Amino acid sequence: MKSLVFMAAAAAIVAGTGCSPSGSTANKPAITFDNAWFYDKDGKFIEERGKDAYIALMRYHGYPVFPNTKETLWVSDYGIGEFTKVGLGALFFANPEEEPEGFRFLMQDLYLLPGQMLPEHYHLKTAKSVEKMEGWLVRHGSATIIGEGDPTPGLLERLPESQREVATVLCGVNATPGTFVKLNRVTARHAQLAGPEGVIETEVANFHDNDAVRHTNPKLVFP
Repeated sequence: MKSLVFMAAAAAIVAGTGCSPSGSTANKPAITFDNAWFYDKDGKFIEERGKDAYIALMRYHGYPVFPNTKETLWVSDYGIGEFTKVGLGALFFANPEEEPEGFRFLMQDLYLLPGQMLPEHYHLKTAKSVEKMEGWLVRHGSATIIGEGDPTPGLLERLPESQREVATVLCGVNATPGTFVKLNRVTARHAQLAGPEGVIETEVANFHDNDAVRHTNPKLVFP
């Protein structure tokens, strides 16, 4: 059987002090967003508001907001008008195209709002790079990381309705802070579904080429 590969990293626990770990959301109200707020009167996605939402998510979790975060943050609603259900925020720290093959690496942080889905996709080989192999370390919040393997009962019904008919992989790994999950093989289709507090995670991989990305849902617009 082919499946996602995952492991839980060691986690420190603060106990007996009456204090919560930095960034804890235990006593905070739920963070929610109204989909209509992200669109103008003509239904066009307002990227600045998407960025503001992810920055709010960062602050909610006690994640550092760097001086150039808003300027460099990439956001998308994939052109389908339901940003709170299907979308993504990404901040690249390294993706050096100028390095020779074999020395190219990617490091980026990904952001999903509560219940938001990073839609199913996969990565091909291109003239710039070999196929992308990747894994994700959850830092804050939680996510169901979806890939090849035995279908997880009830997962299909949790996906946004617009993505259910096109889903081809439904093996879900529930990932919480300290959990690392990676693809079982290159070119495997994969997706993610954020938990009720959203998710912030670090992705490590070889070089990312936008031209290599293919989405299962033909209605999606990328990048």
